[in-house]
Amino acid sequence: MTSTTDPAVTRTDADGVVTLTLQSPGLSRRSRTELTDALRAVAADGDVRAVVLTGSGRAFCVGQDLAEHVEALRADPTTAMDVVADSYNPMALALAAVPVPVVVGVNGACVGAGLGLALAGDLRVAAAGAKFGTAFTGIGLSSDSGLAARLVHALGTSRATELLLLPEPFSSETALQWGLVHRVVDPAAVLAEAQALAGRLAQGPTAAYWAVKAVLAAAATDSLESSLAREARLQAELGRTADHREAVEAFLAKRVPSFTGR
Repeated sequence: MTSTTDPAVTRTDADGVVTLTLQSPGLSRRSRTELTDALRAVAADGDVRAVVLTGSGRAFCVGQDLAEHVEALRADPTTAMDVVADSYNPMALALAAVPVPVVVGVNGACVGAGLGLALAGDLRVAAAGAKFGTAFTGIGLSSDSGLAARLVHALGTSRATELLLLPEPFSSETALQWGLVHRVVDPAAVLAEAQALAGRLAQGPTAAYWAVKAVLAAAATDSLESSLAREARLQAELGRTADHREAVEAFLAKRVPSFTGR
């Protein structure tokens, strides 16, 4: 639990990798605002080449701070859910707009909007034994933070429907089998593993990673013609980058390429 003066989201920088850490498992108004601001700052920082998003303590994120939500409901139930459009949507869009790879370190429980945040990252490292769940229908709600779309994209409509209608928890090991997470490690190793993976990506061709993210984001709704056109346009742009030229020259010289992110 954070105090009223401590930051709700902390940032550390090392070798082109920014680590953003949620200091409390519940998403309060302050933590949502700080995370949105931090993500926007990262997106605008040309020196950042990869991001780690993680939590502190024994949980990653369990969604809405329910104590705060109860206060809003008691004050005015007709406006209490305005928080989705006013706060959760900007946060989700800020995360989606980060142009560099985002590695999510799921250090513990990952539920509700927290699951939406995790799935909005590009790669996920989860703690062994961590619990996942949608949770929303258990409190009489549907979903937010892009969770429905992320689940359909990752698992298909059938599994997504089951997870949202029957909000039963599942383990990180099951999440790995389903492809929702990419690595499961000892809880004590989550941050180090996530930062190592982000560090590897930070040494890679940043512009190419941005293009991969753009193509994947549009893949679910693009027609074949649109997808081909998008790929052609992005390949043309990447063909003019210093990283592409360096990779080709390195291949011909039989050496390891040195990428600069340009």
